[in-house]
Amino acid sequence: METELKDLKSQPSQQPPPPLQPTVTNDDVPLLKNSETHHSRNSSNSNSNSNVSGDNLDELEKKFAAYVRHDVYGTMGRGELPLGEKFLLGIALVTLVPVRVVLATTLLVLYYLICRICTLFSAPNREEEEEEDGQEDYAHMGGWKRTVIVQCGRSLSRAMLFVFGFYWIKETYRIPDSTAQRKEESEEPERPGAIISNHVSYLDILYHMHSSFPSFVAKRSVGKLPLVGIISKCLGCVYVQRESKSSDFKGVSGVVTERVREAYQNKFAPMMMLFPEGTTTNGDYLLPFKTGAFLSTVPVRPVILRYPYRRFSPAWDSISGVRHVIYLLCQFVNHLEVVRLPIYCPSQQEKDDPKLYASNVRRLMASEGNLIMSDIGLPEKRVYHAALNGNNSLPSVLHRKDD
Repeated sequence: METELKDLKSQPSQQPPPPLQPTVTNDDVPLLKNSETHHSRNSSNSNSNSNVSGDNLDELEKKFAAYVRHDVYGTMGRGELPLGEKFLLGIALVTLVPVRVVLATTLLVLYYLICRICTLFSAPNREEEEEEDGQEDYAHMGGWKRTVIVQCGRSLSRAMLFVFGFYWIKETYRIPDSTAQRKEESEEPERPGAIISNHVSYLDILYHMHSSFPSFVAKRSVGKLPLVGIISKCLGCVYVQRESKSSDFKGVSGVVTERVREAYQNKFAPMMMLFPEGTTTNGDYLLPFKTGAFLSTVPVRPVILRYPYRRFSPAWDSISGVRHVIYLLCQFVNHLEVVRLPIYCPSQQEKDDPKLYASNVRRLMASEGNLIMSDIGLPEKRVYHAALNGNNSLPSVLHRKDD
């Protein structure tokens, strides 16, 4: 469930180049592949109409470094694997993967049944009752039913991570010097309105569900998915229509702002979980933050996620979803490290300027998480994916981005 929050209020200072339309990734499209030299191109597809030189590939990876994979599986997960890795994959495919698929499916169905039973005779909370596809959720439901949904959700999310190979999760609570001084000068109560996190993979969702069971921003289609749809409503997800330019975006921004303020003022209200980058990276970079997450001007809690790896990177950057899940399930052990920072209380200047607020939180997270700040975003990610899929206009794209 990939969550993305659009910056609905402020306009970007620089106009990004018009995105190319990405093509669907499958085994029949050309690709650029990392090998031991890291810059060799996959030429096994005889139907490829793309002819990307090594110089263009170097330039491509420099411009879109935040989305480049560096594990042994290569770009798009189709690199030439060593013999030992192929052997381990073969063993995992016939032994580990079937067991994990059965266990993960069981956990998902179990939690679906719990959510379905607990909401059977309850009416959802509606933000826009006049619209058929308006916001609705069960996150504001109280009593023992809500307790069951939350506690089971947190426990089963951790169990799901365990099934995926995350047997241990290293969590660190860090207090930067600047934050300690800010805390002494601030009289704000110790409750954030939202959790702010970098976005690396769909696995981020499972961790945050286990950690605090917050509400997310999700595509509207998620609410209609089998099994997952009712779970997303129990989480209290705020649904957005991706690529929509209608006034609905403004309404969603208002819903998010209200929910963040509600969580800050009411300890029984569901917490909001926001990924202000708007898309996933390879985990080494931090993209510019959308200011929509900071329009409420209330305190937030920054959380930094890292996925250390030796063979396969759990980052969901330039690899298809199906291929990523298969490779993830083939890894005997996966690793997750979490750095939790203190609640960030904005100054009056930051409250008056959400862009400054977002920028300062981003700088703090980059510093404490050893992340590289990048100035690219979702449009550039689409350009990179289009290039990997063999778009013939790659040279013109590279020149256009230099202009």
